[in-house]
Amino acid sequence: MAGTPITPGDDTAWNAVLTRDRSFDGRFVTGVLSTGIYCRPSCAARHPRRDNVRFFADGMAARAAGLRACLRCRPDDLARDETAILEAIALIRDAQGLPALADLAAATGYSAAHFQRLFVRHTGLSPAAYARALRAERMAETLSGANSVTEAIYDAGFSGPSRFYADADRLGMAPSAWIDGGRGAVIRWAVVPTSLGPMLVAATDKGVCRLSFAEDGAALAARFPNAVLVEGGGEFADLLGQVIAAVETPGTSDHIPIDVRGTAFQEAVWRGLRAIPAGETRSYGDIAAAIGHPGAVRAAGSANGANPVAVLIPCHRVIRSDGSLGGYAYGPAIKRELLAREGHGA
Repeated sequence: MAGTPITPGDDTAWNAVLTRDRSFDGRFVTGVLSTGIYCRPSCAARHPRRDNVRFFADGMAARAAGLRACLRCRPDDLARDETAILEAIALIRDAQGLPALADLAAATGYSAAHFQRLFVRHTGLSPAAYARALRAERMAETLSGANSVTEAIYDAGFSGPSRFYADADRLGMAPSAWIDGGRGAVIRWAVVPTSLGPMLVAATDKGVCRLSFAEDGAALAARFPNAVLVEGGGEFADLLGQVIAAVETPGTSDHIPIDVRGTAFQEAVWRGLRAIPAGETRSYGDIAAAIGHPGAVRAAGSANGANPVAVLIPCHRVIRSDGSLGGYAYGPAIKRELLAREGHGA
């Protein structure tokens, strides 16, 4: 019995099955000839022998080959799940405030607890966090075109300043920073030597806001022309030491706070990047699928490139779908070395 040709390729598909990689769910199904069933790649059942496995593009192709759906992982429910998530996202976008979890679940036909898990698995965010990220995106867009914060408050649809500033606190920097290049923010910074070359590290009081290679204070000033930039300082020394250690031994940075903001989509991609375990890699398609936007491969690539904190948001763990290294803002040599240090033979 031959399987149906699939986009990832059999070797990639088998590795996804072995690692139970949820980002491949919906891209193919795993047919197990010895049991006559087909499963999602992430199915928690015991792994079959490789010679008993055939891969199919979807459940229809597997059923045509005489297989039946697994009752444990229910691969045919995936389309329903994706439809429910897209419906919920549309409801969140159209809502004036933050929709209640119970209302979203009822609208999509799931229990609240199950829907919460489903939404997080597909987008990397809870429904409430997704709604807040969308509002933050709208705030940033409104602020960037407004003449004043007061004008932006009402243009963005807020009922008044108190509600606006409650949400604005989630943006990290003060709201005015979105209008005028970091005005009102204090950013401590340093350029330090590392085994990968000179590294710029900059942080607000909330966390690291810039980590890059081969950049200097002038580049930071261009990014935040109206912030108060303070070079070095004892208050910054401990955090700087943690960042250096994380770069020299990548994969050990989860505890380091970061202060970055992007659009809702960018933030979802960055969360997806941080979810990739050290030593593993993903393609842009994998990342797009993992955050619930499987068709947004190019947009995922753009969000990956917009990452403001190298290593801490590990965009170096994204490679091409054919397994080749792909691009990197700071050059292929640094990307290759970061992957090697994490135990990946890219």
